[in-house]
Amino acid sequence: MITEPAPAKVNLALHVRHRRPDGYHELETLFAFCRDGDLIELEPAAENRFTITGPFAAALTGGADPAPWADNLVTRAADAFAAEYRIAQAHRIVLTKNLPIASGIGGGSADAAAILRALARLRAIPSIDLRLAAIAARLGADVPACLIGRTTIGRGRGDALEEIAGLPGTPVLLVNPGVPVSTAAVFARWDGVDRGAIGEGDLLARARAGRNDLEPPARGLAPVIDRVLGPLTNAPGVLLARMSGSGATCFALFEDAAARAAAAAVARMRGWWCLETELA
Repeated sequence: MITEPAPAKVNLALHVRHRRPDGYHELETLFAFCRDGDLIELEPAAENRFTITGPFAAALTGGADPAPWADNLVTRAADAFAAEYRIAQAHRIVLTKNLPIASGIGGGSADAAAILRALARLRAIPSIDLRLAAIAARLGADVPACLIGRTTIGRGRGDALEEIAGLPGTPVLLVNPGVPVSTAAVFARWDGVDRGAIGEGDLLARARAGRNDLEPPARGLAPVIDRVLGPLTNAPGVLLARMSGSGATCFALFEDAAARAAAAAVARMRGWWCLETELA
């Protein structure tokens, strides 16, 4: 059996520049990845079977018993891989869903990227094979970045990627108030104002000088985001606090693990989901 992590993604900054003719938005974003997230398990089988387990499994399945190969970004990725590489072998896939859904930390995209990596490992296909990147791009704008899983600046839809130096080992706290937010609805509320590009400097400097242009519309849809960001922004030892992606998950980078733990304790007292992790 092959086990492949699907780490949480955070957008340290996310600048929306304009709406494109193809319906997507022109973006500039700083992608970073955590050490923890969902998990994919893969093995050859007599017939295709996809199982979801973990604390957020019911949120994906609606509590019902799904079909053996239920439609999901993971099964779509597996089907696309099989078609591209002309593979007839069936597989058993288990997704352990540890991350909340519709939460701005790339859960579905990370899961799809993880199954592509797992299938490539099983078939001894190099991770730099351009066909993998092409499949990822067809699956969604965040999937190419999740496929790489390293700190990058994303342009275009977010899938024109340039690797940059990261901040590995930096303590991170993810906090989600339990409110799913529709990415489409958030983008629909963006005010259309281009507030400029991401600047220069090291990663933390660029992130601090940047912003998330989707925060205001997401806050309008889910005002609880304000109540999450307040204590994170003012927490002792915080280096940066911001909403990730289209929300509603917020993150904070900390000077040390003790400061992260103190902030996590406050968030848990309010009944919010938390993940104490580090940047990869």
